[in-house]
Amino acid sequence: MSLTLSLDFQYTTTIEKLWSYLTDSSKLAKWVANIHTGEAMDNNFEPVVGHQFQFRTKPSEYWNGLIEGEVLIVDEPNRLSYTWASGEKHTITWTLQDLGNGKVNLHLEQTGISSEPALGGAKYGWTKWCGELEKVFA
Repeated sequence: MSLTLSLDFQYTTTIEKLWSYLTDSSKLAKWVANIHTGEAMDNNFEPVVGHQFQFRTKPSEYWNGLIEGEVLIVDEPNRLSYTWASGEKHTITWTLQDLGNGKVNLHLEQTGISSEPALGGAKYGWTKWCGELEKVFA
């Protein structure tokens, strides 16, 4: 059975600025942090279809500290999709929508999740990360 996580977040910013935080390696490192340690996750992400990338942080007893992926879709500034593998391989798709009046909706869909506990973990992680992203725009 494959489960899907679907979440929406609204930010007060421009769609271009939000896009840059999803696609710029140095900006990603600032807001995507290790959930347990809070340390930034170095990465070599590039918004280029076919680009293979890694997010890296200190390993723990439960995890090797690596997330590997490949960029699947780049439709600037509306849609970005990539694989996301740390044990299981999932597909992450971000859809950005300008709501007007300086508001942007960020929709996340993560597919390929194998169990309810993994779904809960993904929801916790993305909610925390997207909350950190909100602080960037505050």
